Amino acid sequence: MLRFLAIFIASLLVLFTLDVLTVVELHVIDPFNGLLATISAKLIALFGGDAISQGKVIISIGTGLAVSIERVCNGIEAVIILVSAMIAFPARWSHKLIGIALGTLAIQSLNLVRIISLYYLHQWNSVWFEWFHSYIWQALIVLDALIMFLLWLRYLPRPPAAPDRSPPPDAPATVQASA
Repeated sequence: MLRFLAIFIASLLVLFTLDVLTVVELHVIDPFNGLLATISAKLIALFGGDAISQGKVIISIGTGLAVSIERVCNGIEAVIILVSAMIAFPARWSHKLIGIALGTLAIQSLNLVRIISLYYLHQWNSVWFEWFHSYIWQALIVLDALIMFLLWLRYLPRPPAAPDRSPPPDAPATVQASA
């Protein structure tokens, strides 16, 4: 358990430090936020909405109202928590990489639902938008990371059990004579 905690905390520190570096923000985070905005706007338009994206902003053509995907709105923090937990857990690297890929996909899929729902909430009622943005969706994204970790643990192959060296229950008892 101490090994897990040490690796988990070290991984969190390293990944969160990388996440806040200006060079990472410019070359990774901002383009990723723009990609999320583009995908969200296309999904909204696919289902009849009037959204377009400009950079990391999704704009309603009809109302002019917009939402911007900022650095804490992109699900990266939840992915960092999930990745750190999977790295810290003793499992084969192939299983860790599969878990990280599937977990990231699950978190980002839910995050797209989050972004689109917040876009519509902002169009409808700014008070509800703020409430869902600040409380409900933040918790659900982190909960998604926890659920993905628990599912990953559930489906990890179990290590082979140590061979049982006790005599079978129906074997006659042996008595050793002492001289």
